[in-house]
Amino acid sequence: MARRPESQGDVQEKARTKTAKPPLFKVLLHNDDYTTMEFVVHVLESIFDKSPAEAHRVMMHVHNQGVGVCGTYTFEIAETKVDRVHEEAREAGYPLRATLEEE
Repeated sequence: MARRPESQGDVQEKARTKTAKPPLFKVLLHNDDYTTMEFVVHVLESIFDKSPAEAHRVMMHVHNQGVGVCGTYTFEIAETKVDRVHEEAREAGYPLRATLEEE
């Protein structure tokens, strides 16, 4: 029977890999002179799941500042939300524009 060599006190450590968190992206709405405030509130409630009060607050920020943050998401989700904003705005006949920006 073969004997295993005795360990000399060496400790083997497992290499641990850290999983990096995916980068986050802000979805921004941009003010224009044609899209109604009511439609912007609708978009914020339906696409970004904002409460009526929060949707109104964000809409007013966009109206007064020219741009406002709707939410922060992973790239794929942010991109999908931007596409949904453009699709709903186009169907309603508005030029509402949304963009994404890395946080």
